[in-house]
Amino acid sequence: MILRSAITTLAALFLTATAFAAPVLKGDIVVNAAVVTVGDMFDDAGIAAEDALFRAPRPGTAGTVSLADVRAAADRIGLGEFDARGLDAVSVRRAATVIDEATLASLVNADLLQRGILTTGMSANTMFNTPIRPINAEAVEQPASVTSLRYLPASGAFSARIAIAGQDTPLDVTGTIDLMIEAPHLTGSFPAGTVLTQSDVVMRPVPLRFAESTGVPQLTDIIGKALTRQSREGMMLKPSDLTIPVTVAKNDLVTIYFRSGPMTLTVKGQAVTGATVGAPLQVLNLMSRRVISATAIAPGAVEVTPDSLALAGL
Repeated sequence: MILRSAITTLAALFLTATAFAAPVLKGDIVVNAAVVTVGDMFDDAGIAAEDALFRAPRPGTAGTVSLADVRAAADRIGLGEFDARGLDAVSVRRAATVIDEATLASLVNADLLQRGILTTGMSANTMFNTPIRPINAEAVEQPASVTSLRYLPASGAFSARIAIAGQDTPLDVTGTIDLMIEAPHLTGSFPAGTVLTQSDVVMRPVPLRFAESTGVPQLTDIIGKALTRQSREGMMLKPSDLTIPVTVAKNDLVTIYFRSGPMTLTVKGQAVTGATVGAPLQVLNLMSRRVISATAIAPGAVEVTPDSLALAGL
């Protein structure tokens, strides 16, 4: 009975000592908020951990608090005793997120995207009228945000107001925005008539205003098409630069087909004009030496219809 009572008494004394352990002063602290709390300044702060002691330095800066000032602030909130660990001052640094021109451009572009001005396949080249020095914002989840944005599509000019966490006044910026769109460019120089493959084309951004004035073909509309003119490496392709490849070219030797039910007649010929699949062309019948009208059906093959003029030509 006596032993049990002694153990209970010792446990109570231990818990009491732990509960009233003096806070321990830190020597070097980093804070994220506008105030320095007891929990920031001391280990084992206890129930006073959330109580404010000092205003924190501005984001990205540091300061030193003397031991005398720490004691005075602690006394004001009723924290009379703490372990100073022999320190005579505490270094306080406030964490920061750097807001630079690239960050601001991303914020402006995100606002354009949210408005639907930027769409899939587009990007924005944002330029500021005056250089912007990096700004230290609070190290929070959203250190900066666009509170207003005015954009003039005709000229590309814009003005924006940016709220920066930890800064008392917003930042006003102006500049220009070039909306960019992906457009196809040639990877090499090719003669007219070249049928383009995937490796012949690369997508690169160009100003939207320029692309709208010339037209931009989709990549799926380019592969398998032929160039209408000799073209150089790096040239941006326009719809007028492309055509359906010629199936039968001028002067090609061809087989002329005539079909009627189960009967098929053939004769050798030479193309007088070129044509794509399904298009009409003029063909010289090498037997009769007469020029007839036909339709290109495949490379080296044309077909005549059973009308009297075509048959007479055969």
